[in-house]
Amino acid sequence: MTVVPLLPCASIEDMLAFYTALGFESTYRQSKPNPYLAMRRGDIDLGFFGMPGFNPADSYGSCIITVPDTSELHRAFADGLRSLYGKVPLAGIPRMTRPRPRRNAEGLAGFSVVDPGGNWLRIYPEAAAADPPPLGGKLAQALDNAVVLADSRGDPAQAAKILDGALARITDAPAVERVEALAYRAELAVTLQDPERAAAVLAELDGVRLDPPDRERLADTLAAVSELRGS
Repeated sequence: MTVVPLLPCASIEDMLAFYTALGFESTYRQSKPNPYLAMRRGDIDLGFFGMPGFNPADSYGSCIITVPDTSELHRAFADGLRSLYGKVPLAGIPRMTRPRPRRNAEGLAGFSVVDPGGNWLRIYPEAAAADPPPLGGKLAQALDNAVVLADSRGDPAQAAKILDGALARITDAPAVERVEALAYRAELAVTLQDPERAAAVLAELDGVRLDPPDRERLADTLAAVSELRGS
């Protein structure tokens, strides 16, 4: 059995370029009488239909995709986006988040892709976590709430408010928790197109002292921060 979601877009040509960069192949394409495009990557099949005058910012299109390894797929998508745009876009449409555990998904480390049609691809690992992730301290819990708001519900402004309040209020959090929270707050600033806030948060992050084990634990986060500096 094969189920193919049909998602709206303003231009199937834009979708073709975008999904080709993500490693998809076109399996069907029609311009008239109704624009339609079918794309496939492995076991993932997606269909797109063109709508005259469609505004991607108003799209409610969404689908859930489960894969064996979200990190591996995210790396492949990131490489493709860099080849197309010169970077991984974090603001506007299209954009992509990076894998993070989500409290509203039993701690699964998912990420989201918003394509040129404004459609959300919500990508999670196939297997549920054996045990729920630890709650961590108050700052970690605030970060969890912010991730749900921004990455799942599409409300980065409210997520930023939550993190700003927590970062100002919770000054005794472990260094690892503070770096994770600051890194995500910087990402939100980029998403909200607020370069001054992004620069201020990155400067604060630079002042957090980390020992070698912490740096090893935060390797992926610190690599993402390095890319943020070029956004």
